[in-house]
Amino acid sequence: MQDLNTDFRLISLNRKIDPLRKEILNHQLYSSMKSLSEVRVFMEHHIYAVWDFMSLLKALQQDLTSIKSAWTPTKDRSSRKLINEIVCAEESDVDLNGNPASHYELYLDAMRQAGAKTRPIIKFVQKLEEGFNQREIVRFNISEADEDCMNFIRSTQKIIKRGKTHEIAAAFTFGREDLIPDMFTSLVKKLYEDHPSELSAFVYYLDRHIELDGDEHGPMALKMIHNLCQDDDIKWQEVEAASMEALKARLTLWDRIHSKI
Repeated sequence: MQDLNTDFRLISLNRKIDPLRKEILNHQLYSSMKSLSEVRVFMEHHIYAVWDFMSLLKALQQDLTSIKSAWTPTKDRSSRKLINEIVCAEESDVDLNGNPASHYELYLDAMRQAGAKTRPIIKFVQKLEEGFNQREIVRFNISEADEDCMNFIRSTQKIIKRGKTHEIAAAFTFGREDLIPDMFTSLVKKLYEDHPSELSAFVYYLDRHIELDGDEHGPMALKMIHNLCQDDDIKWQEVEAASMEALKARLTLWDRIHSKI
């Protein structure tokens, strides 16, 4: 297989989306958070992105791994490994006390400790648990969640609804949670010095997220994109469009959060 570092399609794709990624990574939202109350506002919105990431991951798990009881091995072994590893890490990590917890649950714990409002996201998830159709919850905002957060989720649901695995993989790979820069983690840790009893769980979440993401999953995700698209020019065009779509949705969410801080 062609070396991913010399794959002109991946190089071209990264070049095209790089300005948007840099705009997100350098967003003034991060430096504007200088108090605990401002971090709370961020968390109350960002929790939806944490949940939304699982929607992309689960869609890929359905497409790229065998989840039927009559099991058969899927063809793309590296993508299967990537998705299963991330599912395990995201759904079955450990909290500060060593107890099993998903990253969504870790984030909820961090919100509670920080004094951030958790009722809206809990109500959103409860509606899903009660059997409400996800598309209806999002479309009509049955859970009465923040509309900016719902718009972000709607953008992801559009990509998933189209049912094209390479597009879902693009949103997952290029619009995922590594868009939170080191600068933000450093800022939170500085605030932690003044608010250790409120932010220790959030610092743990951020550190755990970085630790698990590591250096391996990034290259594996790029290989997944490569394997899904191969030499299909149409698929590469759709991957670019889906990547831009996901990044623009994230940028809009960041803009809206910044306007509320």
